[in-house]
Amino acid sequence: MSRRADSSVHFEEAAGHTILDGDIESIGNAFREVQHFHQGLHQRHIQMIALAGTIGTGLFLSSGQAIATSGPLGAFLGYMVTGIAVSSVVFAVGEMGSLVPLSGGVVRYAEYFFDPAMSFADGWNQTYSYLVSVPTEIVAAAVLVEYWSTINNAVWVTTFGLLMLITPLVFIRIYGEIEFFFSMLKIALIIGLNIMALVVSCGGGPNGESIGFRYWRNPGPFVQHLGIHGSLGQFLGCWTSFYNAVYAYSGIQNVTAAAAETRAPRHSIPRATKRIFVRIFGFYVLSIFMVGLVIPSNDPNLLQGIAAHPTASQSPFVIAAQRAGIAAVPSIINAVIITSAWSAGNSEILFGSRILFGMAAHGHAPTAFKRLNRFGVPYVSVILFGIFMSLGYMSLDESSSTVFRWLQDIVAVSTLVDWGIICIVYLRFYYGCKKQGINRYKDLPWAAPFQPYSTWASLTLFVLLLFTGGYSTFVRGHWSTETFMSSYINIPIILVLYFGYKFWKKTSIRPLETIPISGFVQFYLCQERPEPEPEPTKGLEKFNILWS
Repeated sequence: MSRRADSSVHFEEAAGHTILDGDIESIGNAFREVQHFHQGLHQRHIQMIALAGTIGTGLFLSSGQAIATSGPLGAFLGYMVTGIAVSSVVFAVGEMGSLVPLSGGVVRYAEYFFDPAMSFADGWNQTYSYLVSVPTEIVAAAVLVEYWSTINNAVWVTTFGLLMLITPLVFIRIYGEIEFFFSMLKIALIIGLNIMALVVSCGGGPNGESIGFRYWRNPGPFVQHLGIHGSLGQFLGCWTSFYNAVYAYSGIQNVTAAAAETRAPRHSIPRATKRIFVRIFGFYVLSIFMVGLVIPSNDPNLLQGIAAHPTASQSPFVIAAQRAGIAAVPSIINAVIITSAWSAGNSEILFGSRILFGMAAHGHAPTAFKRLNRFGVPYVSVILFGIFMSLGYMSLDESSSTVFRWLQDIVAVSTLVDWGIICIVYLRFYYGCKKQGINRYKDLPWAAPFQPYSTWASLTLFVLLLFTGGYSTFVRGHWSTETFMSSYINIPIILVLYFGYKFWKKTSIRPLETIPISGFVQFYLCQERPEPEPEPTKGLEKFNILWS
């Protein structure tokens, strides 16, 4: 069989079924697109970026809100169940991304494996989400600096905005090294904080007080939420922690967003995804469990963090250190959380600009967003995110700050929408493989485990969370227009985008037998220079769970 990628005759015959001429051309164009990018992300970069995008204020600060509203056991269950569901999403993205390593992530997969209208709808859903998320991270970093300084926040909004804009415009390799360093800082902080929590719980703190599971007994493992007593109030408190977890895990699904800039993606992407399950439990679930041991859910500092902009003083780890008499921890945590906000902003610009590039490649966004600078970076897309950074100045005005918080709340819901769409697209991909007689374990670069059962279970959970996001507004005496709108407005928006595009472009859901899965498989088999096999790990490298 010919190994030339441009041989459409052999390409079509080897596929084992008819491939539409348009798909052959589209697949060829897609992979020629990769040649325009600089593949500067090594395996260690892509694996650490996959982890860095999930570690930020959601863990260091918002986990305290989960403890306050749900109790230690309720928060633990919320983070654990959501982590399992999100692991399935990452596995699904990894399987499709290792076969189709193009910039844009699920936006590209939806185009080929489901419906171009879904690619359009979710692409703009994610683009909007990142356009608002970036100034959110800028504001978070500016607020955290207030722990040491009283300078006007506009100074810090400008400073962090410029830093976040410059980083993604240079070589992707430089970006990868910066994110690698920030990721190591965050991981070191998490390990140190968990060790501190264990020592304090066992009585090794300066005050020598042993805590154990005292706070699980009093005030108790669950919190009576919304003033509702009994098992219903406890269940609602636990259910609320799922939404805290969604915010904390947001961004984890974009491990393949920069796949075109990743070296040897067929090997790097599977390695990054296979370890995500261990990372979620090692960092998130373990951390929420440990912090639930050392701080009571009714601590006034935790309750204060629910109603205000969280700062380092409201971090559950800081509160635990202060209760144990450890004085140096707050400043250390504050410094690392600031780098986390900077890192998260960098990642969101990277993911968002590549998604916008992918949309432009399919004609779902203006072609100007496809332009690359001499470093191989879609600079027009990055500049758009730089313009929207000015939303961060809205936080300086009280009335504008209210609108800004509304936008932030809507972003959290857009994450659920995106996860649900990933599940739907992957299920079409999975059943397309079965329809076309493709053995996922033999014919694909990598096949995700526990499929399709874990994806169906995750999709069910995400739909439940989406439709119950504003449940508190239906409880007597708890109506909130802001909560209702931010919880449900994304549903009509995504439906209007999807059906509007279908009506405009007359698109249709691809039949399973015409999904170009075999075409992508054969394209890889026909490549002239297949990816080299990774070298086997040796010695202490075998114990490296972060990258290899």
